[in-house]
Amino acid sequence: MSRAFVFPGQGSQAVGMGRDLAEAFAPAREVFEEVDDALSQRLSRLMFEGPESELTLTENAQPALMAVSLAVVRVLEREGGLDLSRHAAFVAGHSLGEYSALAAAGAFGIAEAARLLKRRGQAMQRAVPVGVGAMAALLGMDLEPARAVAEEAAEGEVCAAANDNGPGQVVLSGHKTAVERAVKIAAGKGAKRAIMLPVSAPFHCALMKPAADEMEEALAASPPRAPQVPLIANVTAAPVSDPEAIRRLLVEQVTAPVRWRESVLAMKERGVDTVVELGAGKVLSGLVKRIDRELAASSVGSPAEIEAFLKTL
Repeated sequence: MSRAFVFPGQGSQAVGMGRDLAEAFAPAREVFEEVDDALSQRLSRLMFEGPESELTLTENAQPALMAVSLAVVRVLEREGGLDLSRHAAFVAGHSLGEYSALAAAGAFGIAEAARLLKRRGQAMQRAVPVGVGAMAALLGMDLEPARAVAEEAAEGEVCAAANDNGPGQVVLSGHKTAVERAVKIAAGKGAKRAIMLPVSAPFHCALMKPAADEMEEALAASPPRAPQVPLIANVTAAPVSDPEAIRRLLVEQVTAPVRWRESVLAMKERGVDTVVELGAGKVLSGLVKRIDRELAASSVGSPAEIEAFLKTL
């Protein structure tokens, strides 16, 4: 078996996330405390109790999702002897999940990753005034037709493919007026559905340049170390282990599209047959099954799933 571990991105958060882990496992509690201390914020209480409106704020959702993923990793390491260098061929994460993947692989400490993600969330929110940008999902449309729709809709504004999540699922990002035009155009070009997404900023497009500049500064002060296993990077859909290259790609990732479909296929091409999602929700394992049915995909986020997974190590 050749295994890859993958880590979820924004949208997988939900009130109550991580609470069962904290109740069941001391190592999970330690991770949540470490994140709370790093941010001087009771983020764990917000995760466990809400309110949802506050948890979904980008600056909270990003470190919260990382905290749950790393709590799962820490429990697997302490309770089951998980060793990424032995048990994984690659790690990958969707957008903010890339930081979770790198923290799991030892390139960042947990406190370091939490602070970087808090800053990333704040920078992304600041980059574009609320109401100026938007994102939309085009369902039943593949990447190239979606790009053509974005190009037609732009009319001098920014409108671009932000996430290539899987077959028939592409997300566009840019100026709100351009994205709204794209939704109308896509409906007439064969998309099964085209829907505006409830997000607070237009992620992964050129409008995020101020946030990329801020992350360049943050990552210069807090650079990654070499990970225990290679990362399949969002920007290139290819393996990377060199810390300087990782740092550069994390900056670029803020404005570049997330090439998730290609990333999954890249892992398969390199011999991966099993993909395990660690953390909140089951979004990525669902996408993996859509991208390639031959890949075994599962998610590990609850105490019961942890117990079951430990038997496979």
